[in-house]
Amino acid sequence: MIAASIVSAAAMVSLAILSLAFLLTVFRVVIGPTLPDRVLALDMLAALAIGFIAVIAIKTGFTLYIDIAIALGLVGFLATVAFARFILTQGSSGQAERQPSAATAAARKRVRKDGRRRKGGR
Repeated sequence: MIAASIVSAAAMVSLAILSLAFLLTVFRVVIGPTLPDRVLALDMLAALAIGFIAVIAIKTGFTLYIDIAIALGLVGFLATVAFARFILTQGSSGQAERQPSAATAAARKRVRKDGRRRKGGR
């Protein structure tokens, strides 16, 4: 009888901690200064949902919830990989437009102040 009450109390405490973490993570999704911060927070939300499902599975004794948590983990992982790939492609195309290439920067260094190129490539 005492073991059941300990498990129930531990489940309630863990649900409270997970709820606090969920609120802080939602705050990071909304306020996050950059897109990678938001993607990381969304991944954390998936992990917190898995935690909620696991605690509820332990509390109720219904083991089908564990299968749901595993499926959510797989979907969350694939979503994170897709977001990371999107950020990678967006960053490489956007960065190429903003920063000049190395050849352009070298050509600018070879031009003198009066607009003429130096002889000898120095």
